[in-house]
Amino acid sequence: MPELITIDDVRSAAELLRGTAVRTPLLPCLAGDPDRPLWIKPESLQPTGAFKIRGATNALLRLTKQERERGVVTHSSGNHAQALAYAAKVTGVPAVVVVPYGTPQTKIDAARRHGAEIVQCELAVRQETAEAISRERGLPMVPPYDHPHVIAGQGTAGLEIAEDLPEVELVLVPVSGGGLLSGVATAIKALCPAAKVVGVEPELAADAQASYRSGVLDRWSAEQRGRTIADGLRSYLSELTLAHLRARVDDIVTVTEDEITSAVGWLAHNARLVAEPSGAVPLAAYLNRADELPRGRTVVVVSGGNMDAELFAKLV
Repeated sequence: MPELITIDDVRSAAELLRGTAVRTPLLPCLAGDPDRPLWIKPESLQPTGAFKIRGATNALLRLTKQERERGVVTHSSGNHAQALAYAAKVTGVPAVVVVPYGTPQTKIDAARRHGAEIVQCELAVRQETAEAISRERGLPMVPPYDHPHVIAGQGTAGLEIAEDLPEVELVLVPVSGGGLLSGVATAIKALCPAAKVVGVEPELAADAQASYRSGVLDRWSAEQRGRTIADGLRSYLSELTLAHLRARVDDIVTVTEDEITSAVGWLAHNARLVAEPSGAVPLAAYLNRADELPRGRTVVVVSGGNMDAELFAKLV
């Protein structure tokens, strides 16, 4: 079994991230169900518009000076690409990011503005493409989720939730590759052990739920995962993230495409937040899966707000 990160790893990451990642507020939302008081953790307010800056920065800064001088490479559906490009720019490190065709242009443009070299490929081979570049150019890989330093960095969002609302009873987190859910669950279970942590993903990309419940990785095809509008949730779990989820997560539930798009509008109108479909997935579960979820004080992690203006206008 892979070695799991600890709360000490998350605390160490928090120290390293000071001055780079924003300590996002925990916002009470009066439009929630009074029987399930709602707070929102808006990671869309990070400098790159998503939580990914936490893990990317922690992993990058833990490379040796010699490794950073060579540059770094990653693969991403967009938000990790932006995050690594930004962190690399701030630290003077060259970065190459591999993104699949169909990635929202706003995410590609942002990574390019931060100085990253963009390589596009089919969704099914994005990891293999990045690994080939890593070998050919001798660049260290900073993966989007499958690394202890990335998971620990993402866990700082959970650390902040536990500090700001120690009486939290339920935390809803989107799940794709599982890095954010693994990190948040590590922090919450260490500091608020009575709280439940539940992952949420689209029905059209529900391989994480299948893997979590069977205990064996179930990797749906790129064509299957590519059907969902939640473009940031089209990855699959790794052995490392599955081990964290099985040990520390209470359940994974799914939501429909209509529920996801409605949640984007709900957040805009009721919380004044821009949330991309991937970021709105946990709120979709809060609104539509009350019968499947524990009751009580609930935190919804809005993981990001990066999407093209035309899509946002259509959904809102």
